Amino acid sequence: MTKSQLIAIVAKNAKLTKKAATDAVESVFEEMARSLKKGDKVVISGFGTFYVNTVDDKEVVPFGREENRQVIKKHRVVNFRVGKPLKKAVW
Repeated sequence: MTKSQLIAIVAKNAKLTKKAATDAVESVFEEMARSLKKGDKVVISGFGTFYVNTVDDKEVVPFGREENRQVIKKHRVVNFRVGKPLKKAVW
């Protein structure tokens, strides 16, 4: 499902205009991103939890290329832990 498909479904189900549905979906995504940027968890009951982890520096060696060692610097990544209802529905 793409974002435009999600907007169309929200517009239809909530009987909103496409513009209003776009504003609603964009607002949800912006607030989720803002919370994750601060380091907060985003918990959506019945769906799952988005959270931020920090990955430490790590050295990467391409297969058979010892001379091409590279260091990937410490960075943050977003992870997702699926909720039980969604897990049940999918599996």
